Amino acid sequence: MPLDSLFLTGLSRELDEKITGTRIDKIQQPGRDLIILSLRSMTMNGRLLICGGSNGFRIHLTKSGYENPQTPPMFCMLLRKYLTNARIEGVSQLGTDRILEISLNTFDAMGMECKRRLILEFMGRYTNVILAGEDGLIIDCMHRTGGLEMPRSVLPGLYYKLPEAQNKINLYELTESEITELVAEASTLKSCDKWLLDTFMGLSPLICREVSFKAYGDTGIMMDELPDNGRRLVRQLMELKALVNEGRFTPVLLTDSDGKPRDFSFMEIGQYEGALKAEIKESFSELLEAFYTKRDIADRMRQHSQNLVKAVKTARDRTARRLSNQLKELEATENRELYRRNGDIIMANLHMIKRGDTVLEAYDFYSEDGSMCKIHLDPTKNPHQNASKYYKDYSKAKNARVILTQQTASGKEELFYLDSVLEELQRIECERDLEEIRQELMQSGYLRANKQDKKKRNTKQQRPMEFTSSTGMTILAGRNNIENDELTKSAFKRDIWLHTLKVHGSHVIIRVPESEADETTLSEAASIAAYYSQARNSSKVPVDYTQVRYVKKPAGSKPGMVIYTNQKTVLADPNEELVNRLRKKQ
Repeated sequence: MPLDSLFLTGLSRELDEKITGTRIDKIQQPGRDLIILSLRSMTMNGRLLICGGSNGFRIHLTKSGYENPQTPPMFCMLLRKYLTNARIEGVSQLGTDRILEISLNTFDAMGMECKRRLILEFMGRYTNVILAGEDGLIIDCMHRTGGLEMPRSVLPGLYYKLPEAQNKINLYELTESEITELVAEASTLKSCDKWLLDTFMGLSPLICREVSFKAYGDTGIMMDELPDNGRRLVRQLMELKALVNEGRFTPVLLTDSDGKPRDFSFMEIGQYEGALKAEIKESFSELLEAFYTKRDIADRMRQHSQNLVKAVKTARDRTARRLSNQLKELEATENRELYRRNGDIIMANLHMIKRGDTVLEAYDFYSEDGSMCKIHLDPTKNPHQNASKYYKDYSKAKNARVILTQQTASGKEELFYLDSVLEELQRIECERDLEEIRQELMQSGYLRANKQDKKKRNTKQQRPMEFTSSTGMTILAGRNNIENDELTKSAFKRDIWLHTLKVHGSHVIIRVPESEADETTLSEAASIAAYYSQARNSSKVPVDYTQVRYVKKPAGSKPGMVIYTNQKTVLADPNEELVNRLRKKQ
């Protein structure tokens, strides 16, 4: 993503204007790479988000809420020790690289006023957050790096050094004639955007393509094909230089036809020619919040749920293998009547069998035409023993079929349940969602509880998701199987229950006070049921609905399992915008 040096120039100026003079009130670290600084002043209260991970590195003001771990990480504790109540004196970019410095004024352990530096290096996999003294002595950092294979060491006790400068030219130190000379001497074997990327520091591939597009209407034109000896390219570079120097930044979010963020920039982008829609944001913080927040939460939940996903998949694979073997054994019992038939025919023809015979050929009185049949005999057994053997095989197969029928039904139910848990893990939104699923798996016997888990058992369960329809009716939806059971159990018999047809998903309830649910509410509830299901990315999803009085939970069934009757079916489209609009904040 194009969080390049030029974007950072605009962002640093914006943050310098907004947060200079504020004090750091609280410091939190909700994730391994995520830090939240709560800021306050006479004119401003806000939260500054700093992401020091290789994926999604950034800094901006945020309005989003984040859940914190029960025990704060060591780096968070260190920041609290050195930066709580520190005053921000400024935000600046170091050189033309992707490095920001937050200058801080605070007090040391002796109560003496001192300076601190919070240095943010946004450099891909080398991204880091470094706390240093005024003299550059590193106090600590988010990611400690060092060793012969590393380009430099960033460790407590060392002095901070800037990364080695790239072997590129600073566009903002050049005159128009110098840029013209560079273009004239450019390699003819490169495309225009590639030459810009290799020549000038601080330009992202997106901006290089945009400069080429604005100059010649082509993002990939070769340098030896420039029709005007590069004059339009020089003009565009001078305009870019003026835009940055004069601070004429335009935070732009680029979204696809579904409204999903795909890219962003500090200037208007024309190279996509309608393929992506441009949304101009009021600030860089609002832009980065819109682009990253939802994806950031999904990534963090995906990381935190890995162990649970692995445990559920292991249990599912084990159940699937066991079920496959049981189905094969069940199929083998279909020949049980043949065993009884053989026993009966042997008993009817005892006089024809001599000890040592291996085959009996006799009339099959079970067949319609009375045809001859062959029955294999054990030569070591007498006729009565051979008949008894077939009767025992029949009895064994008959009893096995009863047991295997029950076992395969239970196995299919268990497989369905585990698939539903995997689906729930795909749409968790917060740590509490994850914890509820963990508790559910422990109650179901798929996870062992440790001491920490036993302490969490008394934690209060979340309320189900709540929505208000366009006509004012209340709609509730469960996040997981335990919530689904509680929601359906606590609903009134006249309430409407909804669930996607033959697809894993949330139980949805329409609260019906006296009158029936109107068509608008029913349609919106069906859309909610489709959205919180395995069919979220589909369209025209079949959703069953019926009154709660017709929904029953079989005794001993898995969490979330119900049977229902008297249902009707509607087709609904999962609609994220509708869901977000109707959902109440909790």
